[in-house]
Amino acid sequence: MAVGVSEFPIMPEIAALRLGTARAGIKTPERRDLVVVEVPEGASLAGVFTLNAFCAAPVTIAKQHLAEQGSTTGGTRYLVVNTGNANAGTGQQGIEDARLTCEELARLAGVETSSVLPFSTGVIGEPLPMSRLLAGLPAAYASLSQSAQAWLAAGEGILTTDTRAKGATRTLNVGGSTVTINGIAKGSGMIKPNMATMLGFVATDASISPEVLESLLRDSVATSFNSITVDGDTSTNDACMLISTNQGVRIESEDALAHFGAALEEVMIELAQEIVRDGEGASKFVTLEVEQAACRQEALDVAFTVAHSPLVKTALAASDANWGRILAAVGRAPVDNFDVAAITIDIGDVRIVEHGGRAESYTEAAGSAVMAEENITIRIVLGRGADSARVWTTDLTQQYVAINADYRS
Repeated sequence: MAVGVSEFPIMPEIAALRLGTARAGIKTPERRDLVVVEVPEGASLAGVFTLNAFCAAPVTIAKQHLAEQGSTTGGTRYLVVNTGNANAGTGQQGIEDARLTCEELARLAGVETSSVLPFSTGVIGEPLPMSRLLAGLPAAYASLSQSAQAWLAAGEGILTTDTRAKGATRTLNVGGSTVTINGIAKGSGMIKPNMATMLGFVATDASISPEVLESLLRDSVATSFNSITVDGDTSTNDACMLISTNQGVRIESEDALAHFGAALEEVMIELAQEIVRDGEGASKFVTLEVEQAACRQEALDVAFTVAHSPLVKTALAASDANWGRILAAVGRAPVDNFDVAAITIDIGDVRIVEHGGRAESYTEAAGSAVMAEENITIRIVLGRGADSARVWTTDLTQQYVAINADYRS
């Protein structure tokens, strides 16, 4: 189940960036489950990773290799992603397996081991089937291509419980030159990123310094991947990488940075929203807008409190206009000195709360009608300041329970 119809876009080529896939049988036979991404020497990379204390072995190794690459090699040259197994909660063996994966791809490509960054997603707590993974690497490496089909195959190759591949692309004109931004992501459950999404890979052919790339990534992640939740769980494997192949026009002037940054944010938000629309068992796509907060964090606290409420989410699933659940969730948000009389709450164009209680204009028929819609916006005005935040989430259905009850079977 997923909300709405989504087609994977036709991705333009990005100069000197290639993608390859293989069916290694890591968990499901005949399914693409191994992806290799090749970036050119001299490319810039920025990454953000999960803050989960039990971070997966590939997260640890990827961060180590990113830190090493500036002084010991010509930079990151390859990313390798496996699905079906998270290689998390696997102790020292997991670390060794992540390193061995990098070593084998580095041997095939003729680069330093630290030039390879590993990523994994799937079941937590089980050792990687290394014989199958390593046997699949030559096929993934041999299939490297810049084509639109390679982007689609890679988008499919990073999925787990997702029902569809997720991609976004933008082209823009900078100083008379065309700049391309392509991105793929995966995520459906265990989604409340604490920096990124479960896995996201975005690339551009523009020339951008590592320092600027880092800033662009963190700014765009804050308003995209860090503004979504399906179930409130932060994965052990979350990672989002931004790659600049440095093959095109340099992005450095204030105007160029603003133009590029806006396009990058569009790509990130589109990918983040696709994750929510494909949330496990989702039948509703819900936007929470919190306005007139004392600060942005306060707005986020209110939005996420409502987004994580099982009572609100199940009411959404049932199209039940039980608006009191929303009011109660707002009231228990970690905010001091609420003036409940100043708060208004709307679902779509229906006012449900004002002056501390049910809005005079509210009717059950109007509330039921707006709750039955597939795309729902809940707008909460706090009357405390000038800051705001926007969060996207899903409802909570019986299918979500079924998917996660049967995940390992």
